[in-house]
Amino acid sequence: MAEKKDRGDDMKPGNIFSGIPDLVKDEIFEALLKTDHLDLERIISSGQATPPGQWYEQPTDEWIILLKGRAGLLFEGQKEVMVLHPGDYVHILAHQRHRVEWTDGEQKTVWLALHYSGSDKIPRSGE
Repeated sequence: MAEKKDRGDDMKPGNIFSGIPDLVKDEIFEALLKTDHLDLERIISSGQATPPGQWYEQPTDEWIILLKGRAGLLFEGQKEVMVLHPGDYVHILAHQRHRVEWTDGEQKTVWLALHYSGSDKIPRSGE
């Protein structure tokens, strides 16, 4: 009879800042967790921006947090760029057109992005 394996046997700690290459030519999108209901990814940027005229418009809600570096986001219909610093987070509704205007070119910018179905309510800042 096969021995029952404890779920914790395969668990190992990770570090969100490990494995970041010295040179980041193109933005890096790394899947950390994927289920039927959500996708969690680490994004590493180094001076990249969304190409001119291009907008992101995802079919799912997205919650992002900036862990390191700085970045500027622009939402369609707004004139001012939202500047993000470490610890800042934003909830982006599904189909909300947005773009990354800039990311820090002096250091790596590390983000976490959680994409999820809109039925999974995440409170907004201040709620």
